[in-house]
Amino acid sequence: MRVLVVEDDPSVALMERTALQDEGYEVAIAEQGSEAIDLLESWKPDVVLLDRGLPDMEGNEVITRMRATSRVPIVVVTGRSAEDEVVSSLDLGADDYVVKPFKVTELMARVRAVMRRAAKPAGKAGALEFKDIVVDSRSRKVSKGGRGIGLTRIEYDILEMLLRRLGEVVDRDELASAIWNLPAARIGKSLDVHMSVLRRKLGDDPREPSYIITVRSVGFRLATD
Repeated sequence: MRVLVVEDDPSVALMERTALQDEGYEVAIAEQGSEAIDLLESWKPDVVLLDRGLPDMEGNEVITRMRATSRVPIVVVTGRSAEDEVVSSLDLGADDYVVKPFKVTELMARVRAVMRRAAKPAGKAGALEFKDIVVDSRSRKVSKGGRGIGLTRIEYDILEMLLRRLGEVVDRDELASAIWNLPAARIGKSLDVHMSVLRRKLGDDPREPSYIITVRSVGFRLATD
């Protein structure tokens, strides 16, 4: 498996490369966004670890240009912890994010998780429906009112899990375990940030959600009432 590390800080790049190689991954390093885009085409990585602050272009521009031609999983590795900064990358098509400084074990868990989702086979045949939302579990495509919605792999997996548990509260640990193979306490705000982006894409009003309800300190459920 090939991992492209896009990072201009030599010490961070070396740490990531060493950890990845210790787990058996083949690693290439790009210090600039333009180099990363060229390697995406020529080297064809299985996953990209992308720093937001690059010398030649902003990380979100790299995501946009990569998404124009590829569905390769992208994990943003960023020192910008503000939620709107993270959400902007997820909105553009990044699959996940890790905030610096990070633990190497967490980063490796995130890499394994995005690779599992990228390789995940189609779900059970048929469509899952809730109000005007339709999820085609064979193609992993989602539509609302007949119009397609572009979801990341994590957003799709969250929505499908809630749909398959219609009427139930799915607790935070269960979601975190299914998606990241980690307990909720280990993923920080990740679940809430991904849920926030998913809600916005579905058109939820935080004050009166019509699709996803937060059950405080427990988890989430679909708004069946």
